[in-house]
Amino acid sequence: MPKRPATHLLYLHGFRSSPQSMKARLVAEHVRQHRPDIQWWCPQLPPSPREAMDGVMRGIADWPRESMAVIGSSLGGFYATYVAAMTRCRAALLNPAVNPARDLARYIGEQTAWHDPQQHFFFRPEFIDELRALEVGELSRPERVFAILAKGDEVLDWREMSARYPGSRIRLLEGGDHALSDFAAKHLDDVMRFVDPR
Repeated sequence: MPKRPATHLLYLHGFRSSPQSMKARLVAEHVRQHRPDIQWWCPQLPPSPREAMDGVMRGIADWPRESMAVIGSSLGGFYATYVAAMTRCRAALLNPAVNPARDLARYIGEQTAWHDPQQHFFFRPEFIDELRALEVGELSRPERVFAILAKGDEVLDWREMSARYPGSRIRLLEGGDHALSDFAAKHLDDVMRFVDPR
C-alpha cells in the first residue's frame, strides 16, 4: 500500500496536561511552518476518559482513515492506541501509558493542571472503570505504530511499554525521561516523518 501524506493530525495530551504541553506546542508549530494544509486538532481532554474519547471520536468521525494520524503522550498514548484500534490510522506514541486503570487509581481525588496550577479538577473513582472500558488488545495493524520509549522514564516502566506493542516500530532510549525533554532536538522530525510520510 503506498504511503499517503497526512491530511488530518490529532494530538492527545497526557494526564493533568493540556494543549499547552511542550510536545503539543512543538508539533503544532511544526505543522504551522511545514504543513499548514494539514487539519490539526489538539483538544483539551476532560478528566473523564469516556467523555474524552466520545468527544475525540465525534471530532474525527468524518476524517479520512488512510490519511489521518494521531500522536499521543503518556495517557494520551493510551488514548491514541484506542483511536488507532478504532480507525487503523498511523499512530506515534510518546512514553504511552499501557495500564492507566492501575496506575491512576492512586490519583483519585482533587488534582491540579500542570500548566495552570490554579485550575483544579476531580479525578473520580468511576474513571478507573472508564479506562478499563477503553483497553484494546493487540492492534490489527501494528506496523502503523511508532513508539518512543525512554528507559529513564520516572513514571512508566519501559518494559511494559515495549511489550505492549509487538510488531510495531519502537525506539528505545537508553536514558531520557517521561517528558522526553529532548523531543525537539532528537525525535520531532522522525515522528512527523512517520505520521506524515511523503
